Amino acid sequence: MPLTPTPVLSPRPPSAAPGPGVRERFSEAAESARGYVASTTPAKSGKWCEDSGLRGGKGVSATYIAFSLLGEYGDCQLQTPCQIQKCTTDFVSLTSHLNSALDGFDLEFCKALRAYSACTYRNSKVCRGNLVYHSAVLGISDLMSQRNCSKDGPTSSTNPEVTHDPCNYSGHTGASEHPGGEKTTPTYLFCGLFGDPHLRTFKDHFQTCKVEGAWPLIDNNYLSVQVTNVPVVPGSSATATNKITIIFKSYQDCTDQKVYQAVTDDLPAAFVDGTTGGGDGNTKSLQIVDKVSGKYIEMHARYIGTMVYIRQLGRYLTLAIRMPQELAMAYEESQDLQLCVNGCPSSERIDDSGHLPLPVRGQSLPQVGSAHPRSMYTLETATTKCNEKMLVKDIYFYSCVFDLLTTGDANFTAAAHSALQDVEALHPRKERWHIFPSSRGGAVGKGSKFFVSLGLVCLILVVFL
Repeated sequence: MPLTPTPVLSPRPPSAAPGPGVRERFSEAAESARGYVASTTPAKSGKWCEDSGLRGGKGVSATYIAFSLLGEYGDCQLQTPCQIQKCTTDFVSLTSHLNSALDGFDLEFCKALRAYSACTYRNSKVCRGNLVYHSAVLGISDLMSQRNCSKDGPTSSTNPEVTHDPCNYSGHTGASEHPGGEKTTPTYLFCGLFGDPHLRTFKDHFQTCKVEGAWPLIDNNYLSVQVTNVPVVPGSSATATNKITIIFKSYQDCTDQKVYQAVTDDLPAAFVDGTTGGGDGNTKSLQIVDKVSGKYIEMHARYIGTMVYIRQLGRYLTLAIRMPQELAMAYEESQDLQLCVNGCPSSERIDDSGHLPLPVRGQSLPQVGSAHPRSMYTLETATTKCNEKMLVKDIYFYSCVFDLLTTGDANFTAAAHSALQDVEALHPRKERWHIFPSSRGGAVGKGSKFFVSLGLVCLILVVFL
């Protein structure tokens, strides 16, 4: 009986850009391989080849699973020395511990892809008629295009154990194992400060505070962050940040202690000692990236899995930070005054349980200080201005309106918008990006509800006694 010819995937034209359906093509190729094997492959020991199932570990992406799936069928299809399944297994081992949310992911992923590509090249002759081989080559090409990986460059070792970098948080602490052998992904926390000033704590509590002077945002065993706030308008208790000091504490052989300081009109892309990073080698364990000269810098601390964004908008600074929970909470009892951890002291709060005292139905804004001049914005014009950049009426939108009414400075609109962008870039949980005030109104909080209830009780006592 004549054998059905082996199906071969048509290569992508060089000019065609990789589309979004890579995983779908892998899945289709797997189904094709399943049908082809069932119809044409001779039996092993009197039995047909059976689907042996997926061997991808927990956390392996659909792409990896597709590769592994194809590898299983390829082993059944050909009784030749083609080693494409080993190439795929090595690739999965090299990438299964990587975390795409961390800095350095693309570098390590590209190294693994180049190693995968080199392995397929070494097997090009013996795997020439193998459907799995051609699917893998196509998949590698698409992934390298999507990740902007160069064909030339360093490759990962085929032994995943030696790729773990002691100065890469995701490579050691982030890959910790439970007794059952399952790897756990570290939990990350977000904290941000912007505007007049508005604070988002590690617990996603949103507060507006006075906190004039120097205050610690973070003070743990790995990192210290202090901000200095000054009055925005003379005679008003409203303040904004004009100075940020950050200390990255020395850590093993990864970095010496590094101090960074930014003030209004001086947002350097270097530490106070003139260096731009910490650690040895080409892949720095601590690095400052100058995104917009004098206006926006990022700090990547790989050894503690932490990222910091600092911006200057108008005359004031904003800050956003993402840090692993186990490190953020590693502090002594004497270090409990941390705004990112515990929020502002109640005596420093301007908001009422997260609700800003916005005017209701045309009422004027309550004056924060007796000498505070009236803003050029009305509630309507401030709302229109903020709506130009923020369409979702969440707490960032209302913070923008509050700041415009309080200060009259249009730069606070950009500050609120950038703060939300930083949340979307750094906050690990998308469902928590937006915080919405309840329908009870900004001027009515838990405290006022208590006094209303107390008044009703007193009225009842007067009537019946």
